[in-house]
Amino acid sequence: MTLTYSTHYGDVPLPEGIVSRKIQNNNGLEMHILEARPDKKGRPLIILAHGFPELAYSWRHILPEIASLGYAVIAPDQRGFGRTVGWSNQYENSLEPFNLVNLARDIVGLVKALGYTEVKAIIGHDAGSYVAGICALIRPDIFKSCVMMSAPFTGVASMVEEDESALTRPTIHDLEARLRALKEPRKHYQVYFSTPQANNDLMNASQGLHQFLRAYYHHKSAAWVKNRPFKLSSWDAQVIAQMPTYYIMHRDQTMPQTVAPHMPNENEIRSCQWLPDEELAVYVSEYTRTTFQGGLQWYRCTIEGINQSALSLFSGQHIRVPSLFLSGKNDWGIQQTPGAIEHMQHLVCTSMKEIVLIDDAGHWVQQEQSQAVIDNLSDFLRSL
Repeated sequence: MTLTYSTHYGDVPLPEGIVSRKIQNNNGLEMHILEARPDKKGRPLIILAHGFPELAYSWRHILPEIASLGYAVIAPDQRGFGRTVGWSNQYENSLEPFNLVNLARDIVGLVKALGYTEVKAIIGHDAGSYVAGICALIRPDIFKSCVMMSAPFTGVASMVEEDESALTRPTIHDLEARLRALKEPRKHYQVYFSTPQANNDLMNASQGLHQFLRAYYHHKSAAWVKNRPFKLSSWDAQVIAQMPTYYIMHRDQTMPQTVAPHMPNENEIRSCQWLPDEELAVYVSEYTRTTFQGGLQWYRCTIEGINQSALSLFSGQHIRVPSLFLSGKNDWGIQQTPGAIEHMQHLVCTSMKEIVLIDDAGHWVQQEQSQAVIDNLSDFLRSL
């Protein structure tokens, strides 16, 4: 079989050393993947799993540098995103294909389709951090190490209510009720992302899709000077409401309305080396085609309890393979769930190497400070 490679993502050239192609993943998808150095056969495999609202393209700075260490490096557009096909973007259709266990099945199927039986490391960012965590937790025979980035993975909820090792927290619905009861009513962004109107809000942002995404990425990056996260003491609604409004939104605002006041100025846009306009245009083009609903289905699986049901079989399991957590020092993602990072470090992972917070990086750490991420990943891989 002759493989068809492209040196572009859509109309945009990929960095030297990266090509794209499509491959059947043995789980109902034709996955679009970015691949570094496919001419080098027999190298250990590394998988890079993106989050929301991202793409395989979010790993463009990382792919060639990690491949240069002697690895085959693959970044797929995951189910619901980009140029991968075989999924539905209709709100009313079944959510089951988007649950975390099936997302892990997508990756296992991809690994086998690539001709591999094991993965040296699975590395996930944002929602992809949970995919990486689940892969390592339920299939340690395949995934020999795990790196989670920007979103602490808190494991599988205990089926025993008295389990003292469980991370205790109110349900998202209880928290939502408390937030709405505040003097200045608020709402949790994940609850908002799970509503029928959220996709339409994002797609029809009054400022336009390009400007919405520019403001959204800027607002969660280190370039927004008010991103100075601190440890939250409790789940009290007043405490949680100290987070930026991109996490704890004003009750009557959409996400485009939330980020609009924080749109960077022209000088800030011109100086944004990690996401210049021609690269942002890739995201705009892809989401214009697919809408955001595929990615929003991931949030719904948590809000509607589908993930919890699918994962219940693995209650009590731990990540026993070597693991690492990376995040930007200016990223609120590591603090948005009180106690999560400590729970991950001391209870979920039994072989956690290190927690690294990278200077001058917000939520988009592998794009904002790619060299620091490359250096830390390189050190981790050499330690295995």
